[in-house]
Amino acid sequence: MTVRVRIAPSPTGDPHVGTAYIALFNYVFAKHHGGQFILRIEDTDRTRSTPQSEAAIMRALRWVGLSWDEGPDVGGPHGPYRQSERADIYRREVAKLVASGAAYRCFCTAERLDRLRAEQKGKSGFMGYDGHCRGLDQATSDARAAAGEPFVVRLAMPKTGQTTVVDRLRGEVHFENTQIDDQILMKTDGFPTYHLANVVDDHLMGITHVIRAEEWLTSTPKHVVLYSAFGWTAPEWIHMPLLRNADKSKISKRKNPVSLDYYRTAGFLPEALLNYLGTMGWSIAGDREKFTLQEMIEAFTFDRISLGGPVFDLVKLSAVNADYLRALDDDGIVARLRDWRLSDEFLRSLVPLVRKRIQRLDEFVPMTEFFFSGDVDHAPWLKELVPANRTAKDVSECLLGLIEALDVQRDFSPPALEAMARGFAEKSAWDAKELFMVMRLAATARKATPPLFETLSVLGRDMTRRRLRLCAEFLKKAKP
Repeated sequence: MTVRVRIAPSPTGDPHVGTAYIALFNYVFAKHHGGQFILRIEDTDRTRSTPQSEAAIMRALRWVGLSWDEGPDVGGPHGPYRQSERADIYRREVAKLVASGAAYRCFCTAERLDRLRAEQKGKSGFMGYDGHCRGLDQATSDARAAAGEPFVVRLAMPKTGQTTVVDRLRGEVHFENTQIDDQILMKTDGFPTYHLANVVDDHLMGITHVIRAEEWLTSTPKHVVLYSAFGWTAPEWIHMPLLRNADKSKISKRKNPVSLDYYRTAGFLPEALLNYLGTMGWSIAGDREKFTLQEMIEAFTFDRISLGGPVFDLVKLSAVNADYLRALDDDGIVARLRDWRLSDEFLRSLVPLVRKRIQRLDEFVPMTEFFFSGDVDHAPWLKELVPANRTAKDVSECLLGLIEALDVQRDFSPPALEAMARGFAEKSAWDAKELFMVMRLAATARKATPPLFETLSVLGRDMTRRRLRLCAEFLKKAKP
């Protein structure tokens, strides 16, 4: 058997460090066994998926040192590799399930489902779809669909007994079927949900092992039932432990930078980040923590996975990165600096911001210093950060709101950022001039900078959000 594994990110945001973590373990497992690693883009969320996010995911994974044998950009014998381009395949396969009775059309309106949720919320017991349309005979269902009545397609889960998932890391995991609702497989727009597309694609692409985060374990009984309904052999399931914050909560952007773009912008070496991710729940031998990707491939076995919940520690990662930096000679560090922030491309982005503000070249460095640093010190600016009619708590909450707005701001050009900020000011009852000064101080720790939105655009989404979040946290702790 040729090992075939995949990573299947959704292009709905920034490239996540958790995606690189799961991709790494898929990659090394495949390469250890001489198999293939596939990149598939799960872009069936048509309202949130963007080509920009897809491009960012591929760029970030390549930056960290991972490549794929098949994917949307390199092709392969099992394409298309974007789910949005496979709609006809999903419709064909779901029609088989409806015909066999393994799935059924559900004509329930949004209003009925809202009432059902409200009723269930006030009671203890099962929460989920009540199977109202499950008993429709095939002729009635066909007639209503032919008449143009909107419907979704639901999986007819067994209502008694248990579904057992055999996971390589956990053994047998049993799920009571009475606690699993009839999951939607296809939406009213004819596009599949994750569950249908995932199973169909994994089967048709010959995936032999599904290696993914443990948060998907509770969805797996639905996938087991789907494989059985199709008459297909299921892959081997391997659910990796989630990356955790220091307090053992799931890693999140509210407590740690999670975008791979942040780590690139902050000056982490990709091989150091990949090495650190390789220590998350896995050990190569004894207490050894430094190893190359090739060494991980050669030594890899799932027997060395610990399910304790690996802690992603920015301080520890920085120490690993320092170790890698010290191992470089002077020319090597110069080369990395040029790739990072001393490239012609980056310097060229700064010159238009300051060319009319400097009289000598030596003024360029102090005027642009904050573009080259990571975290900035907000303490000297406490008085200026809090306008006379506001409190530190007000400003902190405002910055957190701005971060949420920036999370969904895909266009990071100066005009788009200004429009977003002005809209936020109006909605939040902030004077735009006051808000802009708070943004400037939070993002740069400077009162005087090049134009604000041009500055934010060059700083980039991840560094801007990081600094605003640190400023919000600083203000939370500030004395009134």
